[in-house]
Amino acid sequence: MNNITCQFRLSILYLLCFLFLITQACFAQWKPSAWPTLKHYDKDHLVHIALPLGGIGTGTVSLGGRGELRDWEIMNKPAKGFSTVTVGNNAPFFAINVRPAQGKAMTKALLGPLDPSEFQHYEGRPVNQHGFPRFTDASFDAAYPFGQVNLSDKRMPVTVKVKGFNPFIPGDADNSGIPIAVLAYEVSNTGQEPLVVSVCGLMRNFIGKDGSKYLKDWKGDYVPIGAKKNINNYKRQGDVQGIFMYSDSVNRQDAAWGTMALTTNSTTGVSYRTSSRSNDWENAMLDFWDDFSADGTLTEKSKLVDDDPLASLAVQKTIAPGQTQTFTFFITWNFPNRAAWASFSTKADQPAVGNYYSKQYADAWDVIVKTLPRLPVLEQKTLQFVNAFLQSDYPDVIKEAALFNLATLRSQTVFRIPSGHLMGWEGVFDEFGSCFGSCTHVWNYEQATAFLFSDLSQSMRDIEFNYATNETGKMSFRVMLPLEKAQEWKNAAADGQMGTILKFYRDWQLSGNQEFLKKNWPQVKKVLSYTWIKGGWDGNQDGVMEGRQHNTMDVDYFGPNPQMSFWYLGALKAGREMAIAMNDSELAQKCDALAKKGSTWIDQNLFNGEYYEHKITDPKTFDFLNWEHDSTVAVPDYQLGKGCLVDQLVGQMMAHMVGLGYLADRDHIQTTLQSIMKYNYLDNFSDHFNNMRSYVMGDEAGLLMASWPKGRLKVPFPYFAESMTGFEYCAAVGMLYEGQTENALKCVSAIRDRFDGRKRNPFNEPECGYHYARSMTSWNTILAWSQFHYSGVTESMTITSKPGTYFWSNGSAWGTCSVSRTGTKTNVALTVLNGKIGLRTFTVQAGGNYTFPKRQELAEGKTVNFTINEQSSNR
Repeated sequence: MNNITCQFRLSILYLLCFLFLITQACFAQWKPSAWPTLKHYDKDHLVHIALPLGGIGTGTVSLGGRGELRDWEIMNKPAKGFSTVTVGNNAPFFAINVRPAQGKAMTKALLGPLDPSEFQHYEGRPVNQHGFPRFTDASFDAAYPFGQVNLSDKRMPVTVKVKGFNPFIPGDADNSGIPIAVLAYEVSNTGQEPLVVSVCGLMRNFIGKDGSKYLKDWKGDYVPIGAKKNINNYKRQGDVQGIFMYSDSVNRQDAAWGTMALTTNSTTGVSYRTSSRSNDWENAMLDFWDDFSADGTLTEKSKLVDDDPLASLAVQKTIAPGQTQTFTFFITWNFPNRAAWASFSTKADQPAVGNYYSKQYADAWDVIVKTLPRLPVLEQKTLQFVNAFLQSDYPDVIKEAALFNLATLRSQTVFRIPSGHLMGWEGVFDEFGSCFGSCTHVWNYEQATAFLFSDLSQSMRDIEFNYATNETGKMSFRVMLPLEKAQEWKNAAADGQMGTILKFYRDWQLSGNQEFLKKNWPQVKKVLSYTWIKGGWDGNQDGVMEGRQHNTMDVDYFGPNPQMSFWYLGALKAGREMAIAMNDSELAQKCDALAKKGSTWIDQNLFNGEYYEHKITDPKTFDFLNWEHDSTVAVPDYQLGKGCLVDQLVGQMMAHMVGLGYLADRDHIQTTLQSIMKYNYLDNFSDHFNNMRSYVMGDEAGLLMASWPKGRLKVPFPYFAESMTGFEYCAAVGMLYEGQTENALKCVSAIRDRFDGRKRNPFNEPECGYHYARSMTSWNTILAWSQFHYSGVTESMTITSKPGTYFWSNGSAWGTCSVSRTGTKTNVALTVLNGKIGLRTFTVQAGGNYTFPKRQELAEGKTVNFTINEQSSNR
C-alpha cells in the first residue's frame, strides 16, 4: 500500500469520525425546526382544543390549547378528562422560572388563562392548576401532528412557544407508532437584559392509576386510586437523562401496569427531584413550588413518601436580549397489558392480548434511548409530509378536515395486537371503548388507513377474510379477541360484508401485489358468494338485495334500498375484476351480469325522479308492501321508505375512489346529490326537532341523516334526525366527484365550523363515541378533489386536469404532482417524496394520457416531467 493511498484512507476515516461526532452532537442537542401552521385559534377558541400526542396503537396524552397536558390515555383505555387526579393542582404540567439580573424573579405555570366558563366549582377546584399563576394571553397554531401554543404576558420579559408532536410518516406505521410525546418550550427574551430561565416538567408516578378505580372521599367525591409504592429513579444514558418511573407493587398483569419516563436531551443546567414531601393538605406541590421558585433549580428529595411520588425535571439556561433558547422534554411510556375488547367496560374477565408497540420497546426508557438518535430524521420526514400536503392546491377547509381527523388513527379508537394487526373500536367514550370489533360497516367509509398505511389496511383485510369469515362465507361484522375467537360474534352486515370486498379490491389495486389476491381469493370469492345463498340478501340472484339487511343504522332493512344496493353493485364490479385476474371466467361473467341487471333495476324502480328510495317488503314473505296506499298494511319499524338518505350513494363514492366508474345512471347520481343538498341541508338547527343525539345544535349548519319530502314514516330508523360528520363527508365527497363543488365545500365548512376549539375539539369528531372512525371519511375529500387513482396492478396513475399541485399517496409511497397548461398541452411534474412506485401510464382526467417509453420505477427523491397533448394520447 503506497503512502498516498494510506493517507487518503486515513483522511476518509477522520472525516467519517468527524461526521459521526457532529451527528451525535446534533442528536444530543436536537431542537425542533420551524413548524407550519394550517389553522390559527385565537384566545377565544382554545378551551376544548386537545391535540393527541402519541403513536398509532400506543395511546396518547393531549396538548391543550393553552399548553395543558390533558386526557392521559396511555394505559390501554380511554380517559377523557383524566389527569391522574379528578381535578386539582397535582396533574402533570410544566412551569417556568425567570430571573433577571435586576428585579424580582417570576415563576408561572406554562399555561394560558382560564376561560370564565371554568370558574365555578363547589369547592374552588374547577380545573387542573387552578391556583397557579398563568400567562395572560394564549393562542394555538395547528397543522396536525404539530401543535404550537403561544404564551405571552405583559408582566413577563419572555414569550413562550410550546411545541408538541409525535412522528407521523405515511407508509411507515412503526415510526408513526412510537409511544412518545415530544415537547419543546421555545423561550424568547423580549427584554433588554440577560435572563436566567428555567423550565421544569413535573408529573406524578401514577402507574396503576388509570382512572378506572376510585374511592369515595369524605366529601363524596370519587378519587382515583391504583398506584402502590411506585418508584422514581434518576437515570442518565448517553444523551438522555431524566426520571424513570416504575412500580414493583402494582399487579404486573394489570392493564395499568407499565413504565413511564420524563426526560430531556439537555446536557447542562439539569436538576431533578424524584419526589417531594408527603402530600397532606397539598403540601407536595407547595414544597416543589418553593424549591423551584427559589433559584430555578431543584434539590433532590431522596425519600419517596407517596404511593405516586411527584417527579420533577428542570433545565436552566441563560438567554440574551432578543434571543431564543429551546428547552426540550420527552414523555414516554410502555404499558404492555392490553386486554380484549370488554376490558374497556366494567367486565374484568377478558384475556390479555397485548400491544404491538410493547414488542418494539422493553420499557419507557428504551423508547427514548432508541428514538432520540432518530428524532431529527423522524421530525424532518413528518415535516416533509405536512409541508407537501399544506403546499398543495386543496381548499384550506378540506386540508383541515382531512389532516386533523388523522388524529383518530392515534387515539384509543385504534390499537395493534402483538401480531401487528390493526384493530379498531368505532370510537371511544370517556372511560371505555364504543362498539368493539373493527366494525366493518363503520370502517368501510374511511380511506385514510389504506391510502396512508397500506400494511395496516391489509392487516384488517386479513382479519376480515381469514379470521372473521366462516366456511359458508358469512363474515362476522364484529371481530372477537383473541383471534381464535374471531367468529364468536355471529351476525353479518350486508353493507359491511359488501364493503370489505371493495376494500380488498382497493388494497390489491394500490399495492399491485398479486400474491395478496391469489392467497386470499378463495375467501373473497366465498364472502361474495354468501350473498346468493338460499334466503340470503340476493337469494334469487337478480342483482338486487331484497332480503333482511343489517346495516350501519343498527337496524335491519327489508327490501331493496339504495344504501345496500350501491354497496352490492360496487362489490359485484370489484368481484368481476378480481375474477378476471384470477382467470375465473364463470364468476366474472356472473358478477358482470348481476351488476348490469341490478343497476338497471334500481334506476327503474328505486329512483323517484329526485333520489333513490327504499321499497319496503314484508319481513316474513319479502313481498313488496303497498303501505303508501293502504294504511292497514303493517310497515315494520325502523325503515327508510321514501326518505332521502344522506349516504345513499356510499357505494358509488367507493367505486369512484377505486376506479370502478358509475354503478347507475350518471344523471340520476348527480340529481340525487343535488336532492340531498336540497332536502337534508339545514343552515340553522334552532328549529329542528331531534329525539336522539345532538351533534349539531343552535345556529350551526349541517346535513341531516334523512329527510322525508313526501311524508315521514311513523317510526323511521333511529338516527334519522341526527347529523354526523362521517355521513356528511360521504355526501360531500360524492358532490366533489360530480363537480358540485360549491355544495361540497359548504357541507365541509359547516362541519369544521362546528369544531372551532371553543365549542368542540378540532381533533375529535364524535359519532357514537369520540374520535369516531367514520370521521376519517374526511380524507376521501382529498381523493375526490384531486381525482387521484393509482393501480399497482397496471402501474397507472390518474390526476385531475385542474392546474395546481396535489399531494398524493397510495399507502406505501407519497409525493406531489404538479399540473400546468400550455395551450392544448398539459405539463406534469410527478415527484416521489417517500417510498417507490412503478409507473407505465399516466392519465390527466379529461385531458389525455401518457405512456412512458419504458417502465418507470420512481424512488424517493425522484421527479419525472412529461407533457400530454390533448389531441391524442401520446408518449
